[in-house]
Amino acid sequence: MFLGEYRHSFDEKKRISLPVKFRQETGRKIVVTRGLDNCLFIYPVREWARIAKKLGALPMGQADTRGFSRFMLSGAVELAVDSVGRVLIPDFLRSFASLNEKVVFAGVNDRVEIWDEERWNEYKSRIERQGDQFAEKLGEIGIL
Repeated sequence: MFLGEYRHSFDEKKRISLPVKFRQETGRKIVVTRGLDNCLFIYPVREWARIAKKLGALPMGQADTRGFSRFMLSGAVELAVDSVGRVLIPDFLRSFASLNEKVVFAGVNDRVEIWDEERWNEYKSRIERQGDQFAEKLGEIGIL
């Protein structure tokens, strides 16, 4: 399970180091794809296989499910993690998530999200103000 928040910076060769805690669960290969809210999602290869299978089972006859499958699958790349834990994120994914020099890795259960640090701070501030509302909704559906 991925938990926590870690801040890192891209190096001069546009590589980024995965947090040590996350490397232990991801292994030497990861899948990075477009995420929701304009961040990137990182999955261990085994978890990505499970997600891809579910996406592949969505009905092709519905435009929204076709679109979501394309969004996730066509943006996915398998990346090797080097011996010191760095990866080179393709430019098209960096552009999608507006990643600048400083980023935040956020552990979210089965995946890791990569956010531009400034965008993460804005998002987190907005979400934290809505905590009570989220708790009420989760209580209504029996989660809390």
